[in-house]
Amino acid sequence: MQSSERVDAALDYVIAAETSHIEITPRALKNEDSFAVFDAHGDATPGTGGTHGLFHRDTRHLSKLFLTLCGVRPLLLSSTVREDNATFTCDMTNPHLSGRDGADLAHSLIHLRRQRFLFGAACHDSLTLHNFDVVSRDIEIAFDFAADFADLFEVRGARRTRRGVFHQPRVWEDRVQLAYTGLDGQTRRTVLRFDPQPTELTGERARYALTLAAGETLGLFIEVRFNDAAESGRSARLGFRSALHSARAALRERNARAASATSSNQYFNDGLRRASSDLAVLVTDTPEGPYPYAGVPWFSTAFGRDALITAFETLWMDPTLARGVLLYLAANQAKVFDAAADAEPGKILHEVRYGEMAELGEVPFRRYYGSVDSTPLFVMLAAAHFDRTGDLQTAEALWPSVKAALDWIAVHGDRDGDGFVEYHRQTDEGLSNQGWKDSHDSISHEDGSLARGPIALVEVQAYVYAAWLGAARLARALGMDREAAAQEARAGVLRDRFDAAFFDEALGTYVLALDGDKKPCRVRSSNAGHALFTGVARPERAASVVSALMSTASFSGWGVRTLSEEAVRYNPMSYHNGSVWPHDNALIAMGFARYGFKAEALRIFEGLFRASITFDLRRLPELFCGFPRARNLGPVSYPVACAPQAWASAAPFALLQAALGLGFDVGRGRVTFDRPALPDFLDELVLKGVVIAGGKLDVKILRAGSSAAFSVLSRVGDVGLIVEKP
Repeated sequence: MQSSERVDAALDYVIAAETSHIEITPRALKNEDSFAVFDAHGDATPGTGGTHGLFHRDTRHLSKLFLTLCGVRPLLLSSTVREDNATFTCDMTNPHLSGRDGADLAHSLIHLRRQRFLFGAACHDSLTLHNFDVVSRDIEIAFDFAADFADLFEVRGARRTRRGVFHQPRVWEDRVQLAYTGLDGQTRRTVLRFDPQPTELTGERARYALTLAAGETLGLFIEVRFNDAAESGRSARLGFRSALHSARAALRERNARAASATSSNQYFNDGLRRASSDLAVLVTDTPEGPYPYAGVPWFSTAFGRDALITAFETLWMDPTLARGVLLYLAANQAKVFDAAADAEPGKILHEVRYGEMAELGEVPFRRYYGSVDSTPLFVMLAAAHFDRTGDLQTAEALWPSVKAALDWIAVHGDRDGDGFVEYHRQTDEGLSNQGWKDSHDSISHEDGSLARGPIALVEVQAYVYAAWLGAARLARALGMDREAAAQEARAGVLRDRFDAAFFDEALGTYVLALDGDKKPCRVRSSNAGHALFTGVARPERAASVVSALMSTASFSGWGVRTLSEEAVRYNPMSYHNGSVWPHDNALIAMGFARYGFKAEALRIFEGLFRASITFDLRRLPELFCGFPRARNLGPVSYPVACAPQAWASAAPFALLQAALGLGFDVGRGRVTFDRPALPDFLDELVLKGVVIAGGKLDVKILRAGSSAAFSVLSRVGDVGLIVEKP
């Protein structure tokens, strides 16, 4: 068991769940290194959920922004985020108001429309007022605001004994500057600019005394800039219009880069469009290329594992995303030993943070390498990107980083020389568990006791196997046949050792992990499905693994649970011990399809699709609870799940690939389909803009019983398709 001190250290990074996001209907926006979370009214309200505000580079730059009409909160009519994620819009109206002079304002005479978006390290906000009364009306609009400049980890629940210095607000006629100098010596600033000039402006409130004639429309604009973001020189009104045009254009450009899918099912189409838009908005442009940030609100930064898996899920539709991820991670690969950051030469990044606590070392995540799976996943993706694109130039550029990653796997990853890669944190401040299930209680034995390290996870060995084989393909393409043969030999040895050590006949599946004493963690978990995803599982094991994962103890009806109902630590409301994660299920479905279990892959597809219909904005969240599927009831939400979340947004596209057996023969310029099938909720599917070998293909697919029929709608270049039927 872990000591209480070690458990407490791990719990420092647990996301506090004092208020459920479901209660407050959060609305989220993101652009580059900025994101916003607010309620359905568009307000950031302290004490309501605790997560509201405008954030930039891991600091909350505005913790309060609250709108009132004549001293009261307007009535909410509707609230949504546009399908392309460009803007948040809500419609409101006045409640019944009794005037001090005896003149009442009946409800629903003043219409308020609020629009907001993020662009260029700034938040742009507009409020349009319209008087539907037949007489003129005097009204008061007020915006109350504040900035606590809290570090994101404080917002998540971490407690600090010391803070920096808050500066007195600076107030001009039309703008206010709020500022804070942290203990790291950095001064962080928020500037609010109002257009037109308010009737009254202080360091915490902007008030407008307005007269609206009958039928009159009036617009108010607020621009909130973070740190020293350059002002455009335009008024907030003109800046709003210009920035909105640029923001929408940028999102259109990102969406246009990827292949698209449409179907005969409108619900599915809505979900795909939202997923595509979520991926586009989560992508941040880096010097190395596009990079998907993990998710809003807690993980809006560069994560290694999340981006790598997201890139795998979307590789068929947008290989440029994978290239950006690979080049960014290669540029940030560890070069030296740094115990405080869990860094060793060749290791691939886990997480980057920019906030005050990270700068001071109060949390270890400034540039943190505490993930055991990012490094083999990096090698896997480098090989998969080459297989998908035939891009030899990028393969050559990545090879030194691939080789360094392979050396880390063989030397530092295999801590005891037994042929398996283990993790064990080098600092008590780091993550105690360093696989994708990284909560402190996620790796346990059958009696419920927590495993002690160093720990060898089942899925990590599967990734390492695929990394050795992927490196062999890269080496052979680069003319290094001896290197390729050596990597293939390593993969063969690992496969034999893996089967002997991890497959449990009594469980009928692979154990979760081996602990520091090489004692197996004999619990049924979703991790075993990743062995099918990479191909390390021997063919004779596949049916048993599939059966275990699709049993009622593991498959909730919505998806495969992270932990079986039979496990001592099973809790359907936990983060990793019984919940359902869309990305996890997508990888499992791809593994099922790889071994020919297409019907089971389609069951997972169907479960997640039905779940997605019930979620706000048709958006699959990071995870949801693992309660069994019940008639006329949707899945149970997890209280603090991120949404949007990159690898959850990418899951439907990976599920499509699994169903279709979609692959690429770049040398022949052919898109391949291995035993394709469509789920029952799709009669027709159209893929457009699938790029291969310098050409492009549009394909129509019709469900035909347990198989599918194909027709080519359009082609550019010497490209085509190959369909392998059962």
